[in-house]
Amino acid sequence: MSNGDVIFDCPISSARSTPHTQRTRPLMSDAIAQQINELRRQIEHHNRLYYVDAQPVISDLDYDRLMKQLEALEAEYPEFDSPDSPTHKVGGAPIEGFQQVTHRVPMISIENVYEVEETDPKKYDVRKFDKFIRTQLGETTPVEYTIEYKIDGVALALIYEHGRLVQAVTRGDGRVGDDVTHNARTIGGVPLKLDTDSPPPLIEIRGEAFIANSDFAHIRAEQEREGKEVFANPRNATAGALKSLDPKKCAQRRLRFFAHSVGFVDGLTCATHIEYLDAVRKLGLPTTPRVGCFSTIDELLENAQSLMDDLHDLDFEVDGLVIKVNSFAQREMLGATTKAPRWVIAYKWEKYEAITQLKTIEIQVGKTGAQTPVAHLEPIEIAGTTVSRASLHTHKQITKLGLRIGDWVVVEKAGKIIPHVVRVEEHRRTGAEIEYLFPETCAACSAPTVQDEGGVYVRCQNPNCPAQLRETLRYFASRAAMDISGLGSEIITKLTAEPPLLSSITDLFRLNGQREEIAKRLYKAGTKKAEGKDEQSLIDKLLKGIDEAKSRPLWRLLTGLNIRHVGQRTAQILADRFGTIDEILKHDATQLAEVHEVGDVIAKSIHTFMTSEVGRRTIEDLRELGVHLGEPVVEKPLSEQRLAGQTIVVTGTLKHFTRDGINEFIHNQGGKASGSVSKKTNFVVAGEEAGSKLDKAKELGIQILTEDEFIALVKSDAAPSTEAPSEPTQQSLF
Repeated sequence: MSNGDVIFDCPISSARSTPHTQRTRPLMSDAIAQQINELRRQIEHHNRLYYVDAQPVISDLDYDRLMKQLEALEAEYPEFDSPDSPTHKVGGAPIEGFQQVTHRVPMISIENVYEVEETDPKKYDVRKFDKFIRTQLGETTPVEYTIEYKIDGVALALIYEHGRLVQAVTRGDGRVGDDVTHNARTIGGVPLKLDTDSPPPLIEIRGEAFIANSDFAHIRAEQEREGKEVFANPRNATAGALKSLDPKKCAQRRLRFFAHSVGFVDGLTCATHIEYLDAVRKLGLPTTPRVGCFSTIDELLENAQSLMDDLHDLDFEVDGLVIKVNSFAQREMLGATTKAPRWVIAYKWEKYEAITQLKTIEIQVGKTGAQTPVAHLEPIEIAGTTVSRASLHTHKQITKLGLRIGDWVVVEKAGKIIPHVVRVEEHRRTGAEIEYLFPETCAACSAPTVQDEGGVYVRCQNPNCPAQLRETLRYFASRAAMDISGLGSEIITKLTAEPPLLSSITDLFRLNGQREEIAKRLYKAGTKKAEGKDEQSLIDKLLKGIDEAKSRPLWRLLTGLNIRHVGQRTAQILADRFGTIDEILKHDATQLAEVHEVGDVIAKSIHTFMTSEVGRRTIEDLRELGVHLGEPVVEKPLSEQRLAGQTIVVTGTLKHFTRDGINEFIHNQGGKASGSVSKKTNFVVAGEEAGSKLDKAKELGIQILTEDEFIALVKSDAAPSTEAPSEPTQQSLF
């Protein structure tokens, strides 16, 4: 068999065929080579879809069939074997020991911080990191930061020469690590050959090897069935797999890999971290998911909270977030200490885990009809808090975890993050556990449910669903929306009970003539003397609150109408742009989408509601009931917008305003109310017991005003309606 018979450019193993096969195979060599090459191409394609794009299109069974076809052909025709074949990822022969390798670029650790702003001035924090970076680079120099999950796995460096994996090295002591190439070749997501026709001569891709939580649960179940001692946690199991001398044992651990950093490189030019990650993905390696890039630390911290809120979606262990300077040139300028680079920190949190039993799953119905599963757990103490419930967020979470009623589960509480279920202790199953089937009808009204188009939530389609109504009324009455005093959850529950006094939000404004019926409900509810107040005062407070709500500004009404994707910010934008609901009704979805910060999805949702039968009826009912539907937009001259273009931070306890009240007032005066102090802050309004924000303002030399000084400042140029009342109220200075 000559080399010319092979159609792919990879080394050929020594031929082991008999003289007979050598005489017959030349006639079919091209066809066999093409078949083998096509199978390899398909398998690598599906590997990329699974590990890099996270969008598999075939089942595990179909994937295994492709692999078995390839294995059979390679066994029958060994002359077409290749070290880059996907079949070699199952592991080769054991090695005798580990070789020590010196890193071309040291893999030094990074500094940890545990707070955004430390109360102890001696301790480092996220904002001190930002201040240091900007001081070192120059106050006027633009800086971009990236943020990503900190995977709780084992650091690994993959070295490719001319596109082929030639070495994999553990971190070791940072300067010298172990050669674990034999094991790295078995890791899911680590290609043996880069997906490019023009690879760099040499590239060292650094990242984290880990075991997914779902795989870890299966592995422990297998160990239990085989009578073996089960692994303690995914990280230790990963480290043990990489230190195994037998690559077949490593392959059984189902390791995966996320790339997150760059080591030594020859022939790959990238100016930023984001560019590098994009290049690595194009080469065929998975990178840490949901990496964001931001020009200010405040924007980054908002995204950090979003990443933390979504921890439940992850199928791998995380113990923090990593914040990096994006520019490689700026990294060079910042340099490193002997212990850590100066351009990166890990924002970490303490993780606490406990194991408890899942008693049942309850479905809660939200104001948009979303069916949210909630795990009811055997109460367990985690970090000083008794945990008995944990949201499972969506039906997909139950499937991903493989939850069954009666399962023992690992529950994690990390810092200020709400508890969430991490994985199932499959090895503890007895067979008595019950598979959970997500209901196809609404848990509250039994109406059919439908999954969002392109979304993850399952929603009730019944506009008269009582659970949706209760949640809608709670939100409508909340401080974020119409701020109706006296309308709490207990009263809403009683007023919506059969036969309901409230069947819609518009019914709230019809309650004034139903005192006697309200009194019966409150008496029946046992709230006649709640909080030391008699029945009459409770009703008076409720009806007064509803009457006052009729004159709320338009943005509050738009917020409370429960239009999907429309929160306070979008409602304020719409109110500022159009002034009245009637003006919004004149615009179609395309026109609404042209409004800054609205876009196609929100615009479609607004237009759908406004033109629907329910939406039109609601608007007309509100109009007839005397509810304020806005005022035509009249551009105020800048002289009447005392706070135009200014960013104000409010901190501490106020005498004349609630926090929502002062934020709304700042907005009405053309200003922006911010939640954090930065160099872009124009001044800080400090009430009693002001904390770290006041200290930050003093440190940055930002002007500080008392509440009275703030009122005097605004009154000096504002309209007469800014007269401050003597009593604290939500409507202060409006």
